[in-house]
Amino acid sequence: MPVDRLLPSDEAHELIALTRDIADKVLDPIVDQHEKAETYPEGVFAQLGAAGLLSLPQPEEWGGGGQPYEVYLQVLEEIAARWAAVAVAVSVHSLSSHPLLTFGTEEQKARWLPGMLSGEQVGAYSLSEPQAGSDAAALRCAAKRSDDGYVINGSKSWITHGGRADFYTLFARTGEGSKGISCFLVPGTLDGLSFGKPEEKMGLHAVPTTSAFYDNAVIDADRLIGAEGQGLSIAFSALDSGRLGIAAVAVGIAQAALDEAVRYANERTTFGRKIIDHQGLGFLLADMAAAVVSARATFVDAARRRDQGLPYSTQASVAKLVATDAAMKVTTDAVQVLGGVGYTRDFRVERYMREAKITQIFEGTNQIQRLVISRGLGS
Repeated sequence: MPVDRLLPSDEAHELIALTRDIADKVLDPIVDQHEKAETYPEGVFAQLGAAGLLSLPQPEEWGGGGQPYEVYLQVLEEIAARWAAVAVAVSVHSLSSHPLLTFGTEEQKARWLPGMLSGEQVGAYSLSEPQAGSDAAALRCAAKRSDDGYVINGSKSWITHGGRADFYTLFARTGEGSKGISCFLVPGTLDGLSFGKPEEKMGLHAVPTTSAFYDNAVIDADRLIGAEGQGLSIAFSALDSGRLGIAAVAVGIAQAALDEAVRYANERTTFGRKIIDHQGLGFLLADMAAAVVSARATFVDAARRRDQGLPYSTQASVAKLVATDAAMKVTTDAVQVLGGVGYTRDFRVERYMREAKITQIFEGTNQIQRLVISRGLGS
């Protein structure tokens, strides 16, 4: 059922209504076939872009929607409640645009932002490597200065939209140590850039996750975002926002699982009563609902801090931790509510359970979130 949301303006309510309409008409009818067949949803991102849903929190002067992050995240949640893979890709697109928007020169913004924020292009974030996941400072992919700009060699991994994105926000080594990493904006058609076979994932099947390989790939010097050596600080500043995106996606998955469990519990009868009327099951559903509402509150609180220019890094980690752990529990409980049929692919709850798991892992594992939170307590 639609969530009754507290939003800051009439415009925000209209935007949520628009998102629900698009999600119900465009996403919901085709999600099952694409997830089961593991096929890419051609044209879907163009439709979302045409509706302005790919750039909601970005400034209007560059073609964005100028919406508060609080509103954007609730739009993202609505998308995730229908199709988590698409919502993750939308979140990653926003994450990938953040470095240029925040650290780029005016000339760089004028050249590349309009295409990114118009919905004509979809971006991907390229930070992780096979031996550098949570430890981003250990990355090895190198960008060496040349007369023509930079020559890039090395590999990256776990790229959402890999091989399909129009641009990649790449973090590569230009020097030694943690201050020897820089950020680059790489076109998807770059010579010397290739992609591996899509990962065979537990969920999120419709949008590929791949490795990328750079073999003497040359980019112009003006594709350096920020200063040399500023890459890690750029990456981490973007990840705070990205973690909120994943928190919203997780809540969307959890809400969808709760809705399906409630529908089933109202339709299924045992011993002459709807199963929702059996106290043991009713209490389980109540706990699921409480978990969803509480998780939503954490990401909304963090987003409001971000919108007001307050520090929100710890709150972003709290939101990511709470929301994704809640999604894992709620989806698992939804399978339990449906019983044996919940374990089959005839119902969506088994997919929600598989999709929830990855939210505890990417954009920093939940163990890393606990580390961030504990360090905040000690500062």
